[in-house]
Amino acid sequence: MGAQKIARIEGTALPMRGDDVDTDRIIPARFLRSVTFDGLEDHLFEDERAGAAGAAASRHPFDNPQYRGASIVLVNRNFGCGSSREHAPQALQRWGIRAVLGESFSEIFFGNSLMIGLACVTAAPEHVRELMTRVEAQPAVRLRLDLQAGTCTLDGFSCPIALPAHARDALTTGAWDTTGLLLERYEEVDAVGQRLPYVTGFQGRA
Repeated sequence: MGAQKIARIEGTALPMRGDDVDTDRIIPARFLRSVTFDGLEDHLFEDERAGAAGAAASRHPFDNPQYRGASIVLVNRNFGCGSSREHAPQALQRWGIRAVLGESFSEIFFGNSLMIGLACVTAAPEHVRELMTRVEAQPAVRLRLDLQAGTCTLDGFSCPIALPAHARDALTTGAWDTTGLLLERYEEVDAVGQRLPYVTGFQGRA
C-alpha cells in the first residue's frame, strides 16, 4: 500500500451555519481522555446534538437524516478555533467527513487536519452561502472539489476554492501520508534500521 493521493473529493454535503465554531463544540473536552482516537465520532458535537433533539426542524445538522452519509461539511468563518486539540479533525474524519469547505479556518485546526488527510479549502463568503442554500434545498445533490484545478461544482453552480500551495501539494502528491510513504519504500527503511545500533540491539560499554 502506497501513499494516498487526494486530488478530487466528491460527495453530498452537510451545511453548518455559524462563525467561530470552536474545537470544544466539535468534541467536548471530557472525551479526550482515551489513549486512541477510536470512537470519537460517536461524540461529535455531542452537547449541541443533545440540546437540539426533538422536531426535525430543530435537529443538529449531524442528526438531520437529510444529510446522512455526507462527506463534505460547509462552514463559515474561523472554523476550528479554540483549543488546539487534534481530536476535532479526527472525530470529523472518523464520522465520514473527507473535506471541509469554509470561509476560513483556525491555523492549528487546519494543520491538524492536513496531517490526517482531511482537506480544508476556502471559498468567498458569498459562495459559501450560495452552496449552503443550494444544499439545504437539495440535500442529495453531489458536490465536487478539484484541489488541483481549485474549483467547486454543485448542480450547475461553480466557484473557485483555495488552499495554501504546500497543503495542496501534500494532499495531491500523497506527501501528507507519511506512513504510506514509508511503506512504499519499506525495504530501504528496513535496511537502514538494520544498520542502527539502537534498533538492532546496541550494547553499551561495560
